[in-house]
Amino acid sequence: MKRYQSRFLSRRVSLFLLLLFTYICLLLLALLLIAVSSKDYIVLLLFGFLCLAGLLYFGYRWVWLPYQETEKVLQLFASGYTLQGIYELRYPFSPKMENTLKKLKAHLNTNELISATRKQAQYLALQNQINPHFLYNTLEGIRGEAIAAGLDNVAEMTEALATFFRYTISNVENLVTLEDELTNIENYYIIQQYRFGERLNLSIVYDCEDREEILKYRMPKLTLQPIVENSIFHGIERKIGRGNIRIKIETTPKRLIITVSDDGMGMEESRLRELNEKLNIQSLEYVNPDGEKKGGIAIINVNNRIKLLFGEQYGIVLYSTVNVGTDVEITLPLIAGEEKRV
Repeated sequence: MKRYQSRFLSRRVSLFLLLLFTYICLLLLALLLIAVSSKDYIVLLLFGFLCLAGLLYFGYRWVWLPYQETEKVLQLFASGYTLQGIYELRYPFSPKMENTLKKLKAHLNTNELISATRKQAQYLALQNQINPHFLYNTLEGIRGEAIAAGLDNVAEMTEALATFFRYTISNVENLVTLEDELTNIENYYIIQQYRFGERLNLSIVYDCEDREEILKYRMPKLTLQPIVENSIFHGIERKIGRGNIRIKIETTPKRLIITVSDDGMGMEESRLRELNEKLNIQSLEYVNPDGEKKGGIAIINVNNRIKLLFGEQYGIVLYSTVNVGTDVEITLPLIAGEEKRV
């Protein structure tokens, strides 16, 4: 272990400075003992000790504290808690390190990361042999047969399912309007109603005056559906009796805040803390096919994509109480205007 630690130059420099400091202290102590016994040069040696104390204080403020700050940022980056911070080091170890980080930033382009994960998602779709046109045509055929047979409920559900899949599978690379996302949620709700019936209720609340303006703001596609799905299957489904899901939409001068609330089973404090800790970590792999299947994985993937696109100040926070329910708060930047590629 000691041999492993000695590989690092920072460890070697620290050890060397410690040995040098110990040597200087021992030397001054020996000179002080000699001066006391001979009663000569005591004032000069005391002045030497004061100078040493001053140098140590200067080194602590000018070297040690900046070094600790840089070490902390690097540790947070290695643990996945910060990406932007690595590019904004106030005290790089050397000019070479600063130039290396600038080069890393130039290569580590967010759009390239999104493109890579998008290709992964497309690969998974091919792996699962999803053929969108075949799926749409089949569902349309089922809907036509249901209408001919007078099965209006089946026709309505089939239409909702076709619309949902068309939205989900097509054009996955685009930002969409809030209105598009909410329409998709309403189709998803129609589908789930055929399973849960009156046990499930969905409401959408706007805590703002200009509803038409709010609906035009843009956001990453499929932000809301995975969260609503988690609310249903990990909150409402296990609850006895009626369950309610409420989507509240509000804005600040610079942010769009969407809160998805359910009055389901909630979660234990330890599980809530574990999920929020994962949500604080920015991961470069928001598509995680080999991840655990426990509740919350979809939310973590959505959160990672938001952070990759817009920065660490945006994302998801969870609030939950056992047997009361769960709130999922999504914070996004206000994006209006023409459609943007992500």
